[in-house]
Amino acid sequence: MMRRKKRVLFVSGILLLLIAAVAVISFHLGNVTLTIEEIFQTVLGKGDSRSELVLFQIRLPSIVLAILVGMAMALSGTILQAITRNELADPGILGINAGAGLAVVIYITFFGTISQGLSILGAFVMPAVAFSGAMLTALAIILLSWRNGMESIRLILVGIAINAGLGAALIYFQLRLDPQDFMRATVWLSGDLWATQWEYVWAVLPWFAVLLPYLIVKSNVLNILNLHDDLAKGLGLKLNVERLKMLLCGVALAGIGVAVGGGIAFLGLISPHIARRLVGPEHRALVPTAALIGAFILLLADTIGKNLLSQLSLPAGIVVSIISVPYFIYLLLRVK
Repeated sequence: MMRRKKRVLFVSGILLLLIAAVAVISFHLGNVTLTIEEIFQTVLGKGDSRSELVLFQIRLPSIVLAILVGMAMALSGTILQAITRNELADPGILGINAGAGLAVVIYITFFGTISQGLSILGAFVMPAVAFSGAMLTALAIILLSWRNGMESIRLILVGIAINAGLGAALIYFQLRLDPQDFMRATVWLSGDLWATQWEYVWAVLPWFAVLLPYLIVKSNVLNILNLHDDLAKGLGLKLNVERLKMLLCGVALAGIGVAVGGGIAFLGLISPHIARRLVGPEHRALVPTAALIGAFILLLADTIGKNLLSQLSLPAGIVVSIISVPYFIYLLLRVK
């Protein structure tokens, strides 16, 4: 037990150092380059007004948001893989991302342009709209997969089918947008971390304040849900009730991530897998480790897309996909 705790603490410490290192690099790079000395001087309150503006008002909210979105998508994937007992489950494959994205595109189609949707009011409206779309998608999946309970394989198959249908509907509503909004929506749905103001950070933080502690408390429930249904019932777990609660928690996290980060694929898939290899399958260790891995991957992808590949202007979601596809293929070859 102590050896496992030490391993978890060691892995968490390394991941925190990696996140901090990428954050410093992200602070340094950009159209306005800040030296390492300028960064630390500004953090200590000794920087000039230009450095303070770039660091605190432009780059820091973008970095914080990348960390939050990465955590949300990784945690959502961890939950979905536990309740379905399937290593290939994630919010993108099950249609949760598409449902949240479709809700936002419909909102923009009927209630204003992309620019209006990204206003200060949109900072609070869009997470709620995306959350509603994700929840409605989850409700449809539950209703269509429910047969005297919620079985994992049926849940996955229904989710894949709904994902295909929502993808078609998403294309239809995108085509109704004017060309400028269509391009913006396409980039956003590819996983573009556009919400680089503090207002968006404050809009999603309350969700994390509620969902993250709840998920940590429920880690043992995830361990039991990962077992066979008969064994879980034998341990006294109200299987359908707990599976429904955790599904809604995972859906809410995915909805938050899509609202401010767009449709970031594969992040919820690979983060739990990497975490299992590092700390094992026990969810009290897996949950925080997967969250840190998701935060690191997305922050790294965002830094690469905005700086090292700045001429291509690649959204973070596309960079994540480029990084993740080889690992996804490896999982497909590995899983029986």
